[in-house]
Amino acid sequence: MRFLIIFIFLSNLSFADEPPNIKNLIIKGDLKKHDSLTFLDAENKQVNLDDYRDNLVILNFWATWCAPCKEEMPSLDLLSINENLKNLKIFPINIGQDKIEKAEKFFKDLEIQNLEIYFNKNSNLPKKLSLRGVPTSILINKNGEEFARIVGSIDFEDDEFVNWLSLYN
Repeated sequence: MRFLIIFIFLSNLSFADEPPNIKNLIIKGDLKKHDSLTFLDAENKQVNLDDYRDNLVILNFWATWCAPCKEEMPSLDLLSINENLKNLKIFPINIGQDKIEKAEKFFKDLEIQNLEIYFNKNSNLPKKLSLRGVPTSILINKNGEEFARIVGSIDFEDDEFVNWLSLYN
């Protein structure tokens, strides 16, 4: 009986660092460093991603007209306050060229309470990061390197995903 318990415990440990089974999660074989990524906050102040080294970062690109963005944003909001991810910083970046009022209404309609709104006014990030659509989320480790991206919407509160992400926290 002891051997069975030990075996189950050890086999669970060996799978703990495997990526979650999410079809639109792309794990990068080679880590990619993104230097000098900047965008704007809701007050039109520049945010430099380099200032967030030592944090696990998610750059989430969305637009108000995007139905899958609406679908995933509430779970992204909850992820931002997850107790197991205290070192996580999430930047939901609107790339739809919307005015602040339209983006704020989007957040209000979805009852987003924990995230702030960011913008990419000069439209350089989608090209610089080779985005192919929205929503797209880029996961960046504490060294400022992209280690994964999510193309399309997911449930950010998925336990398997949260447990895997906590390995990078």
